[in-house]
Amino acid sequence: MELRLHCQYNPLRRDSGKMAITVVAVGSTRRPKVEAVREALGAIGERFGAGEVFEVTGVEVESGVGHTPLSREELMRGARQRAEAVARMARERGEAWQYFAGLEGGLDVETEGGRRRVFLESWAYVSDGTRGSFGCSGSIEVPEALAAEVLERGVELSEAIDRFAGAAGIRDGQGAWGVLTGNLITRQDSFRVAVISAFAPFYNEKMY
Repeated sequence: MELRLHCQYNPLRRDSGKMAITVVAVGSTRRPKVEAVREALGAIGERFGAGEVFEVTGVEVESGVGHTPLSREELMRGARQRAEAVARMARERGEAWQYFAGLEGGLDVETEGGRRRVFLESWAYVSDGTRGSFGCSGSIEVPEALAAEVLERGVELSEAIDRFAGAAGIRDGQGAWGVLTGNLITRQDSFRVAVISAFAPFYNEKMY
């Protein structure tokens, strides 16, 4: 399955020259992830140069980690492996994709004051095939009842949050982020921040 979206941050460009399209391939076809990349590019596109036009392509790949990553290390590994899988796909298919993005959401478990604290995080890894960089959203603490469903009973987070909120298909909508923040921050919002952060070495090279 493949999903394609166009993102042109400068729709008023008037020159008649042929526009070069920069393709960003995302290792998922989940709409919140693909839309997060599109929104991020809308925010940072002009920093790549005047007239830059982006196309966002979502393709299904395996993350190589559990259905719900349970540590920051696993989240980072899943994001990176998604991006690397997309890069391999581009080479095998002869696709002229310029950037490869992997997005991974899940839990990070910490101990504070002798008590277990579980946080929801969204991670991104962006590569141009030569170098890559990570970015992360903020964290939000997960209620113990929800955390127990995932950590102790082995329920996938997407299923657990549906039960917790009494709804269906939350992963493809506001996500657990939306449920826990009353939709002040959605799953897409959290990934958008992660993607902007992961792209920083590419659009702000002088600082790296």
